[in-house]
Amino acid sequence: MGAWGVCALLADLVVYFAACAAGLSPERAQCVSFAAALALVYLPRAAKRRAAAGGRFELAWIACLGAVSALGFFLRGGIFALVAGWHWAGSVAMLPAAILSAALGTGAFLGTGFRYAESPARWRLGSGVGWQTIAIGAIGVAFGLRILYAARVELMPEEAYYWSYARHLDFGYLDHPPMVAWLIAAGRALFGDVEFGVRAGALTCAVVAAAFMYRVTRRLFGADAGLAAVLLLQTLPYFFSSGLLMTPDAPLFAAWAGALYFLERALIEGRARAWWGAGVCFGLGLLAKYTILLLGASTLLFMLIDKPARAWLRRFEPYGAALAAAVIFSPVVVWNAQHQWASFLFQTTRRLADHPQFALPKLIASMLVLLTPTGFAAALLLLGRVQPSAGGSGPDASEARAQRWLQVSTLAPLAVYALFSLRHEVKLDWTGAAWLGAVPVIAWGLAQGVPPHALGARIRRAWGPTVILLLLLYGAGLYDLAVGIPGVGYGAHAELVPIGWRELGANVRRIAEEAGGQDGVEPLIVGMDRYAIASELTFYAPDRSKALRDTSSGHLLGQVGLMYEQWFPRAAESGRTLLLVGWNSADLEASALSAYVDRFGPIGRGVLTRGPDTIRPYYYRLAFGYRGAANDAAGVP
Repeated sequence: MGAWGVCALLADLVVYFAACAAGLSPERAQCVSFAAALALVYLPRAAKRRAAAGGRFELAWIACLGAVSALGFFLRGGIFALVAGWHWAGSVAMLPAAILSAALGTGAFLGTGFRYAESPARWRLGSGVGWQTIAIGAIGVAFGLRILYAARVELMPEEAYYWSYARHLDFGYLDHPPMVAWLIAAGRALFGDVEFGVRAGALTCAVVAAAFMYRVTRRLFGADAGLAAVLLLQTLPYFFSSGLLMTPDAPLFAAWAGALYFLERALIEGRARAWWGAGVCFGLGLLAKYTILLLGASTLLFMLIDKPARAWLRRFEPYGAALAAAVIFSPVVVWNAQHQWASFLFQTTRRLADHPQFALPKLIASMLVLLTPTGFAAALLLLGRVQPSAGGSGPDASEARAQRWLQVSTLAPLAVYALFSLRHEVKLDWTGAAWLGAVPVIAWGLAQGVPPHALGARIRRAWGPTVILLLLLYGAGLYDLAVGIPGVGYGAHAELVPIGWRELGANVRRIAEEAGGQDGVEPLIVGMDRYAIASELTFYAPDRSKALRDTSSGHLLGQVGLMYEQWFPRAAESGRTLLLVGWNSADLEASALSAYVDRFGPIGRGVLTRGPDTIRPYYYRLAFGYRGAANDAAGVP
């Protein structure tokens, strides 16, 4: 651990227990103790440095010092939250948290980080001595944050909904293929029915994608560019979130990265066996999200415009790969055939039938969010300017073809999204996986420089601050979700974030049990939205197996319920008493719901809290005599 680690550990523990004795909560006490430990160890060092600088404050050094300290705190906060999640008392949880953070990560991280802070110029990614150490440190911090907080941050509503998929395992679902459900089921089997079990598949997909992209980038542009590619896949917003949250995007971007790797070997290196790997990746990608078809279309386009690749059209391997993908995907086709092609229609005609609107500005804004302005600018600048690198292993002609392949695999899907956005709504995450084709090019620009260009030089200098700022934002956001930052608050739409669901699940279950005590039959709990409330109430119910049988969505009362419409047909719930739960009292007004039930109880109000802070209120009421079968017969929506 070293002298720094021992001093920091002792100061941390002493101040923590003193702060708890003074009445601070364990969460706030560990903030105070961390700050005190840093001050005790590093204020004398800072004073000496200032004296050596003639009394001047070195802003660059202070900024580096602050960034390292904050990241160290967020890592330690993750360990503290993880140990506290074992339901130990806060004072007891602090001891292993402090020891583990000092011995296994935070102490070593802070010590190395502070040594690098002595020379702020070394923080420029892609240039200078030892920039690779900074890159490896950033990769470690990004992955460490995901590992630590994956077990403590409550599930997002989408994750809880896909967990419900996994409790109703099938070969297809209305709004997505089944891969997300299968991965969650595997995670549950390995790690239990907990948040980490749900997200284990996403963490694994992030590692798989990084391995594939490292190999592609290293072969084309050298080892430094390969390291930069891994850095990008660990820190850029789309890839960071997809490697943490268990949504269909996690297996999609892993399969897309694998397909890019095998297609590069087949199309550029001419390796026939690589087609089989590409076929498997395409098949797995189709089980994750249908949008990987855009990469298939890009592949065909490249084969038509690239003469050497065109020769593959006269060989069996590409068609064999397509057949392998079709075989892997066939269970989804069978499921759709058995369910009136529900999923295929949901993802095609439903989106095309939306009210026409011009969404191109929103699409561009989503790209800026997913890549950051730095990444977006780098992609625009470099996709058409990459030159063969000495780090590559093939001849110049082969590298030029590889460059063209990366351009086509990125720009062709983006062009489809751009055309679609001229008349239709788009979603934030749609273009994320398509940018994987640009990652090797962006990594080359970061690690080896760009053609002489003022904008290119500025972009390269911006990567260091961009990565550090992203890590600070991720750390602060995850810490706030898991532990809470005093004074930050929860905003007007707290229902969209993973805070308070555990408390809501326990409260609603208690209300249902009290209502059931009147006649011995507990009501059917109905979340008054599409799926978020129902899914979260099920996951965070004290008895999940029971909650799966008696928690449904607003489709029973005329809303859209997606898969809940199949899991809870309206006719099957006829005559039941409902416990309606919503975020606004207006959602429970009798005038809007009287066509569905015989009579209502009064509207109740509850408040979700975290410690002394209010998250938001919620509302509930009983509805008696549900008319599901009668409404179906009458055609009531």
